[in-house]
Amino acid sequence: MNDSASIPTPDRNDEDFWATVTALVEPAWSEPAEDEAFAMDDQVLDAVRPLAQRISTRAQAYRTAGKPFDAALMAAPDVQLALLRALYEAKRSVDRMAESAATVAGRSGASYAQLGAAWGGIKRQSARLKWPHAVAKRSTSESIPLRYAGGTAVIHHDPDADAWWYTAEAADGREEESQAVHPTYAEAIARATEFLLGSPEPTGPAAS
Repeated sequence: MNDSASIPTPDRNDEDFWATVTALVEPAWSEPAEDEAFAMDDQVLDAVRPLAQRISTRAQAYRTAGKPFDAALMAAPDVQLALLRALYEAKRSVDRMAESAATVAGRSGASYAQLGAAWGGIKRQSARLKWPHAVAKRSTSESIPLRYAGGTAVIHHDPDADAWWYTAEAADGREEESQAVHPTYAEAIARATEFLLGSPEPTGPAAS
């Protein structure tokens, strides 16, 4: 049964937008269909193939010779090893993004049981071991560190205003410091995350 019709959908400028956004929706997702999972395989391959061709010794030889790299050359065992290396980099990228997503979800109210369910149904204890800092015991005096989209942020509590604020540095070097106006740590995290997501991660140097 699809319960999405019952989920409120305020616009960005609505007064209740942040209160709604920081309220955890259950269930948080629907299981992907098999064809969607297979389509993901194709998308991952499309993403890593250029890296494989950049780092492949055989592909480099073709570039040096001024010859095009025919798609049939992907069948070469050494090119497949380069593809395997590129897939490993994709796995590292997935792990980094998973840690960021788990931290944002956990620091915004999700439990380790919910994080484990999202990560393929692993047990709560396994999720805690995988992301030990994702769900923290919060007190009104605790500062909450956050990493997302290549940037960092720290969420603070102002006891005088009884409100939360954040400092953030995005991946592109931009910095932001909010006012202590957010009524909950979850809203401050959401605002900091929005700022970090608004800045593209810097790309590494192009491979020769």
